[in-house]
Amino acid sequence: MGEADVVITMELLQKLKPQQIYAAGDLADPHGTHKVCLDVIFESLRRLKAQGEEWIKDCWVWLYKGAWQEWDIADIEMAIPMSPDQVMKKRYGIFIHQSQKDSVPFQGSDSREFWQRAEERNGNTANLLCGAWPYKICSNGSFCEMALLTKVIESLGQ
Repeated sequence: MGEADVVITMELLQKLKPQQIYAAGDLADPHGTHKVCLDVIFESLRRLKAQGEEWIKDCWVWLYKGAWQEWDIADIEMAIPMSPDQVMKKRYGIFIHQSQKDSVPFQGSDSREFWQRAEERNGNTANLLCGAWPYKICSNGSFCEMALLTKVIESLGQ
């Protein structure tokens, strides 16, 4: 993490003033990129809070996992049912991410493509939450693959 990374992130956050930030939370990622990015986000938010940015009080950081590891059921604070079309859009998003195309550079012992691992892990967890993924219909009419998120526990003084 460099100073330039923090400054660029602070500028973007000040411009957008987001109420929610979604960041990769699978810190088991073998190349460490997710942790570095999360550190940049946290440092940027700490500095902005110290500068008195009011919008930070209403900003939540949500972490997601997928290809490297999944949340334990007890740690999930929000689950978002996804339709088959949304699952395809998610898969396409993974496809256009250059570091996730074909095989990933730090594959580990799992030889499947990144999107396959992410879908299977999310689907298995969704199955635990709402039944036979991907065919069971959840109460809101969506299929049960879930975007599984947990809030950051780390306090920014809120």
